Amino acid sequence: MKRLLNILGPGIITAALVFGPSKMTITSKMGADYEYSLLWIVLVALFFMGIYTAMCSRIGVVHDKSLLTLIKERLGKGIGVAIGVGIFLVATSFQAGNSVGVGMAIGEATGTPMYIWIVVFTTIAIALLFFPSFYRIMEKVMLTLILVMLACFIATLFLADVSLGNLFSGFIPSLPEGSLGLIIAFTASCFSLVGAFYQTYLIQERRKLNRGDVTVRNSARGAYTGVVILGFMSAAVMICAAAVLFPKGIHVSSAAEMGKALEPLFGKHASSLFFVGLFGAAFSSLVGNATIGGTLLGDALGVGSSLDSKKVKILISIVMILGCVVAISFGRLPLELIVLAQSVTIFLVPFIGVSIYLIANNKSIMGDKANNLFYKIAGALGLIVICILMVSNIYDMFLK
Repeated sequence: MKRLLNILGPGIITAALVFGPSKMTITSKMGADYEYSLLWIVLVALFFMGIYTAMCSRIGVVHDKSLLTLIKERLGKGIGVAIGVGIFLVATSFQAGNSVGVGMAIGEATGTPMYIWIVVFTTIAIALLFFPSFYRIMEKVMLTLILVMLACFIATLFLADVSLGNLFSGFIPSLPEGSLGLIIAFTASCFSLVGAFYQTYLIQERRKLNRGDVTVRNSARGAYTGVVILGFMSAAVMICAAAVLFPKGIHVSSAAEMGKALEPLFGKHASSLFFVGLFGAAFSSLVGNATIGGTLLGDALGVGSSLDSKKVKILISIVMILGCVVAISFGRLPLELIVLAQSVTIFLVPFIGVSIYLIANNKSIMGDKANNLFYKIAGALGLIVICILMVSNIYDMFLK
């Protein structure tokens, strides 16, 4: 089990932090509105996520220097600082949504005020930061939450009446009328270059603990395993919504609404199961999202990126506290923060993608572990997808 955790740990953390409340909301809506017909996009988005996560894992194995440091040295200090500060702003902007997700999951399940649980679990998350070897703690917490989510979603699937014929037909690419916005939103959230970027830092943290088991092969295996878990959870929520909500014409606008929608159909226990899964998704993202933001800002400002650093832990705590304050003040993620996060992300993500691609291709940096032909082609296609998403987002936000 320890050896397995050494191999899979970073990939599992990445899967847990990417699969948050927003991902559950998007996948719920895809299934409720379009049944099984959008399942194919899960494979496409996860393919590119796997490519870039494996690239970043390889960089983390080969180098002791952080990816942001390599970018500063090779591509310019300004680009490196802009990426680090930008990721911090995005993480901080979205943190309120994760806090609301935690509070809503427990509050709805227990009939208690949401703000109490936001404060409780933010406090717990900050306390975890200051345990010795925070990385080990985070790895175990994320693994536990992943197992909880998998158990909840599998149990919910067994309660649903899934049409296997329609399910398999959903893997044939199609574009139902009005579905383009959801396809773009899912691809943008699932093909998370920020999550892939942070994989290098997780690999380096794991190397500090156990250098022998962190090889290029094992890190790639762990990365792809994490991506497969992410894909399974996304597909499970979509299939559940397709099987249960679509036939009844029930439309949802949040993951919490999906939990409520299951109650009259399956009873209180099934609804509670889904809320447990929602809590797992929200708490893992609350911890993981803040960790990314604080770590990358620390690296950008030159104070280090180690999770054992007190300065980095303080920066991570700031992200958590800001998310907690905004969540309690507004009861939701304010529209202004969503716009800020989306605006920064639109222009930041292409820089991240190109930076990862150039570093992973560079033989003077990577030696014989540089991208082979397959990764060069697949990575270039991934950059094209990112550019298409960027143009689409710019059109939606500024030109529509």
